[in-house]
Amino acid sequence: MTGVFEKIDKFKPVYDVIYKIDLFICKLLLIADILITSMAVAGRYISFIPDPSWSEEVVLTLMSYMAVLSAALAIRRGAHIRMTAFDRYLPKKLLLVLDFIADLLVMVLAVVMVVVGWQYASNLGAKASYVSMPWLSKFWMYAPIPLAGLFMIIFELEVLYNHTKKLVLGEEADK
Repeated sequence: MTGVFEKIDKFKPVYDVIYKIDLFICKLLLIADILITSMAVAGRYISFIPDPSWSEEVVLTLMSYMAVLSAALAIRRGAHIRMTAFDRYLPKKLLLVLDFIADLLVMVLAVVMVVVGWQYASNLGAKASYVSMPWLSKFWMYAPIPLAGLFMIIFELEVLYNHTKKLVLGEEADK
């Protein structure tokens, strides 16, 4: 049985690359947010710096991308808020099963985010436009939801695999 896990473990570098891509996107979004916000604030007080009317809508859109994409990053690290008050009183195997069930439910949420989020982005978002940029579809405002759902599915697959490996191999999986 360990041979199967050894073969699947070879995919870990792929997950590492996807994680780094997601993290890089979040960093770029943060830099863009800071630059646009700085320009907008400076433009209100310094006459020769423009204060573009689109800055607020773009900053809010970029923030929504950052929020959901960084939440996907937290899945891989196990950094989401959890209730751990009873963890030390429960058997490790039961705790692992409960973590598996919780992550399975997060996977269901991620699938819903992809399906329903894409429907909203392609239907509702495609029919509307930004107030300050009438040439730009609001598709881009709704697009972070299915995108984050896709990243969540990818990272949840790895997390569920790790839970399965620990359930099957026990303490050997930590080595």
